[in-house]
Amino acid sequence: MASQYDIEDKEKGGYESPSPAELHTVHLAEKDPDSALINRFGRLGPVLSKVFASGVEARGVERVPEDQREGKHAWNNLLMWWSVNTVLTTIPIGVLAQEYYDLTLPHAIATIMCFGALGAVATAFIATLGPQTGLRTMIITRFSSGYVGCTIYSILNILTQLGFSTTAVILGGQTLASINPGTLPLVVGIIIVGVCSLIPCFIGYHMVHYYERYAWMVIFIVMLFLWGLGGKAGFDINAAKADEPTGRDLSAGIISFGGIVFGSFSGWAPVAADYNCRLPVETSSYRVFILTFFGLWIPICFAEILGAALMTITDPAYTDAFAADATGGLLAQVLSPWKGGGKFLLVVLAFSVVANNIPNTYSAALSIQSLGRPFALVPRFLWTILIFVGYTVAGVAGREHFSEILSNFLAILSYWTAFFIVIVAEEHFLFRRSGWGFGYDLDHWDSPTRLPVGVAGVVAGCCGVAGAVVGMAEVWYTGPISWLAGSETQGADLGFELAAAFAAVTYPPLRWLEIRLTGR
Repeated sequence: MASQYDIEDKEKGGYESPSPAELHTVHLAEKDPDSALINRFGRLGPVLSKVFASGVEARGVERVPEDQREGKHAWNNLLMWWSVNTVLTTIPIGVLAQEYYDLTLPHAIATIMCFGALGAVATAFIATLGPQTGLRTMIITRFSSGYVGCTIYSILNILTQLGFSTTAVILGGQTLASINPGTLPLVVGIIIVGVCSLIPCFIGYHMVHYYERYAWMVIFIVMLFLWGLGGKAGFDINAAKADEPTGRDLSAGIISFGGIVFGSFSGWAPVAADYNCRLPVETSSYRVFILTFFGLWIPICFAEILGAALMTITDPAYTDAFAADATGGLLAQVLSPWKGGGKFLLVVLAFSVVANNIPNTYSAALSIQSLGRPFALVPRFLWTILIFVGYTVAGVAGREHFSEILSNFLAILSYWTAFFIVIVAEEHFLFRRSGWGFGYDLDHWDSPTRLPVGVAGVVAGCCGVAGAVVGMAEVWYTGPISWLAGSETQGADLGFELAAAFAAVTYPPLRWLEIRLTGR
């Protein structure tokens, strides 16, 4: 019998229903992924059998059928995202408000909360599609952008998760190295954090959820300590008042920082469905949305505002620590009054990035499988090893440029996630769920000739890129519309707003035309 990936869809003047034998083969990997993978690898099958018997997840991008949805608690959504974002990695985003844009604390707080809410809404919507479809996020894009579009999005998501992971291991390594300067090389700290991040996602879905269910508890308490010690050192709400720009320069700074904040929230959208595709199909979408929204918005705002607040401490010891060792040095100084206890908390903070890095690594491996059938033939856990090697090497190479990597990466990240979210949302609400919509044919998630051709999705995505280009404001390029919205000296980064707007306007008519011409 042919494997799942050997089946070719047949079309004879329309859609031909697959034979029972074909359907059985297509569903084999969904029903029993362990056996399907073992059979594919021939002589290596017995080795894989032992790996899966030890508890490593066999399922990759294959759809989770309704009768295999063993997950029962949507509350895991809130706890998971709370753990993922109550981490050291989130704090430096708030630091950027003063470091790069000279914003006072009130303006930083308002920007974080407002742009954060927008990004949380977008990610929470994508999360609701997991229980409805039983599919991973990148595979869901096949229903709007076809096989080619899914491949493009998967490449973008791989780069995104590698970027997140790189910043995480650099910051974790910096913090470990700052505990006893000169004793632990930064490179070694990066490798240690990377290895710890690999283990849970190597094992798979259940281990990821188990770890994230509890990881937030200790770190949340540590962050409360940081708030208290920072307050004792002296938060100065007017610390950046003298340097804060006014007029159009101020609005440009707020808009640009807002794009970074939006990216820190919406950056989870391309992976949001990966972690609830095992929930029962009858799980309330409203509940999933609300729990995901608050699981993102509360902890990210909490940590980013903490970062912005710590930058208002004007004591020379604190400003010098930041100048010397960036965020890791600043945190070490904040905890220094507790001496040995403070160093212990720094170790805890350094390893908190593991919770953030786990979904990056796990979902990046799934995105590689989403590139196409040949990539899906390789077990998911092997791809996690490759991802680990990739971000560890990148972290070692870019270890001296953390702030630059973070600010530029998050801004660019917000561009593509904006039009990705818009296209998936318009497909869902206008063409799949409306009164005249045709629903999701989930049995054919891996059938190229039964999925949309993808021209509409790809072209709308290209229009989104065009919107980002004319609206972006980066060190290396500033678009013409960005200059119009900014000032003579500083452009306003409207990249994600225009990327979303351009895609939103072009996708519906293009998709309607595609359906009329192709029937799918």
